[in-house]
Amino acid sequence: MGRQRTQTSKLHRHCESCHSRRCKTPIEISVSCAIMSCRLLCGAVFHLCKEEEHMLLCPNERVPCLNVEYGCLFTMCRSNLAKHLTVCPASVVSCSMEWNRWPIEESETLEFYENILKENYTQEPLDLSMALRDQQHLFHSLKMKTLFPELIEKVAEEPSAAVPEGAVGGVPLSNGVEEAFDSSSVEIEEGGLTQEEREEMARNPNVANLEGYNIWEKMFSMELSGCKHTIKFLEQNPETSRKEKKPQANPSTLEVLQEELPKKIKSLDAPTDIPQYNFMDEDKFLIATSLFACDTRPKKKLVYEHLEPVKIKTVCTFKVPTSFKAKQSRIRNPSHNKKVNASVDTSDLGVEINDMPKWDEIQATLLCSLEKELRGHLIAESRSTDALLLDVGTQTYDFYSAPFKAEASLADITADRALKLHVHIQAESVTRRHNKSSSAFTYLCNHIFRRDEFPSHYKNVHSDIQSCISEWFEQRCPLSYLGCTFFQRRFQPSSHRATVSYDKELSTFCLRPEVSDKLYEGIKPVTVERKRARNTDALSRLPFEVLVHIAGFLDSFTLSQLALVSHLMREVCRTLLHDRGMVSLKWEKKVYSHGGWCWRARKRVWQFSNLFSTVDSWCFDKLPPISEHLKVCPYYQRENKTAPVPLTGVHECHEKEAHSNQSLVSMLMKNK
Repeated sequence: MGRQRTQTSKLHRHCESCHSRRCKTPIEISVSCAIMSCRLLCGAVFHLCKEEEHMLLCPNERVPCLNVEYGCLFTMCRSNLAKHLTVCPASVVSCSMEWNRWPIEESETLEFYENILKENYTQEPLDLSMALRDQQHLFHSLKMKTLFPELIEKVAEEPSAAVPEGAVGGVPLSNGVEEAFDSSSVEIEEGGLTQEEREEMARNPNVANLEGYNIWEKMFSMELSGCKHTIKFLEQNPETSRKEKKPQANPSTLEVLQEELPKKIKSLDAPTDIPQYNFMDEDKFLIATSLFACDTRPKKKLVYEHLEPVKIKTVCTFKVPTSFKAKQSRIRNPSHNKKVNASVDTSDLGVEINDMPKWDEIQATLLCSLEKELRGHLIAESRSTDALLLDVGTQTYDFYSAPFKAEASLADITADRALKLHVHIQAESVTRRHNKSSSAFTYLCNHIFRRDEFPSHYKNVHSDIQSCISEWFEQRCPLSYLGCTFFQRRFQPSSHRATVSYDKELSTFCLRPEVSDKLYEGIKPVTVERKRARNTDALSRLPFEVLVHIAGFLDSFTLSQLALVSHLMREVCRTLLHDRGMVSLKWEKKVYSHGGWCWRARKRVWQFSNLFSTVDSWCFDKLPPISEHLKVCPYYQRENKTAPVPLTGVHECHEKEAHSNQSLVSMLMKNK
């Protein structure tokens, strides 16, 4: 049996269940149609009415990329979609490589870290450049407001404008002022919103303060429905409305509609004009509720009739765990030990605050950051011996630069100070699957690459260079712990000579090829007479097509730097964006007039990644061994002694031998 034919189906009755390539059913109106082959030559044969449905599955149909919403502009056959994803410019991968660095302790020898910053390098060491970059990113991420909120400058709040009482439907603003929910003001404030933003704001249930908006909207809809029921009731019963219609004392206000005469309640404090309604009638109940909501008269005291006492039940929801064992002395005689509710802090030392030593901002901030975020042992940790007592202690900090600004970071405070290294120069590569130490800072690579570029980045940068940068890729003097700053870079790419360097601004490694001096022979500098002449070098004078062909041989990192040279080179690199670049969405926070916010994609950004040319293998460079440096190392001290010095092991052997000889002689004398 065929599938059930729906009302919206455009297929014929026979064609809907027919899947034969050799169907010979005669053509009849509303029953069957002719057999045809796919126009795109994919090999499929089907009824004519199924052509539109086949276009949704045809492998030769040209369709946009799956990442078209993320910025990919390519269209291709449906059969090539999976193959295109490996080179899709919108298929972007973010590198999640992590590494840790330990802070430098005060007990460590700081001579080495002081010397490497004083040294004038022609080529800065890779480990030092990377450590300074990590320290800079760490200082920018540490906000003083989160660590020391009591030392932040207090900004005087501006007095808010007075708002008349009785405003209905107000929306609380950030400064505490209540704004009337007026349609005209909303139109002015939201005039810049597009139709898509309004629809997204209406569909998104996570927008802040939207719940309050829904509550007010529900109340207004109830009042509107009540007014509609009132108008409908008055139109159906015109005689009743004429009888009960009385002139109002104040026409600007709404009076309560009294369905029946008020009953007299025997109470001293009870008001006598409370209307009684028949709650069995739903229309009258809605009318009464809506009019009570619109009533602006002062509230009167409510009266409750026929109240019945309710039995109160005490329920204990806390159960003492079976593993809890309190101290017997406190259970038998709780008043045996005096309990004093007092906090303990540095003021209990009996020293005035002015006489106490000042803290270093960097050391204190790094220590407090490790305590809060990485579960280290807290200085002012709260401890409880059991469930009865809790010991609380506080730590007082005093800095020279306090109080701090509200948005100040550790980098802002230390901007005017001399450069110092506060983290270890050696890094530890530890992934998220391992248990990391609680006293080390974690850093992320967080660079983005095309999907086909990511394997090369991970192999060359993280596996070849970063993981073995200490004592293998770069070799330091064995006496570096004493303060020697000598180092040598041991590896080069096997295919060509190049220098590996580290770019602090881009936070990435780069490969700079060494150009032979023979290539500069015969090149003369161009002298320009005009003051604002452009494209005067020999490369820029080449035809545009030749420049595009030359740029096609460059890697992504070189293209990103070449685009910053001139307008001409930027246009040359623009032609390679779709084939060599990548596209990503730039998100920004959109804040609405009612206080809600959401993230939206503002625009699409095309750029080149920071990937240098792939290095398949490395080879040792022609450098002298490290022993040659030890001959001239100022920290390698030798002692020249002429007199022989007996070794400790030899001296002990001679003593044992003499002692054994003496014991043997004494035994022989006794035997004689």
